[in-house]
Amino acid sequence: MRPSSRITGGRPGPELGGWTEPATGPADFVRRNTAIKRPPLVPEIALYLATEVTPIWQATEESLSRGSVPPPFWAFAWAGGQALARYVLDNPDTVGGREVLDIGSGSGIVAIAAAMAGAKRVVAAEIDPFAAAAIGLNAALNGVAITVETRDLLDRAAAGWGVALAGDICYEEPMASRAMNLLRRIAGRGRTVLLGDPGRAYLPRSGIEELARYEVPTSRELEDREAREGVVWRVLPE
Repeated sequence: MRPSSRITGGRPGPELGGWTEPATGPADFVRRNTAIKRPPLVPEIALYLATEVTPIWQATEESLSRGSVPPPFWAFAWAGGQALARYVLDNPDTVGGREVLDIGSGSGIVAIAAAMAGAKRVVAAEIDPFAAAAIGLNAALNGVAITVETRDLLDRAAAGWGVALAGDICYEEPMASRAMNLLRRIAGRGRTVLLGDPGRAYLPRSGIEELARYEVPTSRELEDREAREGVVWRVLPE
């Protein structure tokens, strides 16, 4: 899906009629190349999101002046993340009063839902600097406190988290395998571990049990259909 062409600047910003200039930093880039929107399944949460796919990809590459950069997954509210955020908001006892780790946080939608649902502390793990900036901005936008962890935690020992959450992490290897290994290690400590996924290619076929299913409106720019079923799974110990 990544475009091969390049442009000077980004797409029109929410307050501007023309193309934005390349941003001076990740947070500035996020503000100037997105608009504040509310995901259809989770309208309680406001996020800085892209309105189109191609311009945000091109603007990301232009900002870093090179052609190989992390895809801007943070700029979209993916179906798996929306489903998991919806589940957490509807079932606040899942995270209430507990320390929560959101793995591969992206826009931070799941972490924000956990904070809104009464989690004692929320850490959003995200190594992409643009995503980390987006999480900070989105947390402030929704009036919640979230700690952003930019170190790669996937191969580290499972810490004492009360709950681990992950939305849409099964779209490619080896990310899916590494993330699932960590989630299973945390589940093996007797912790609650939830995964939101709309049927990605690398979703495990065993070791998970379905908790809820939601119809999530989406876009043909992002998906191969206008709606996907976002499923919330409980991850079982190894």
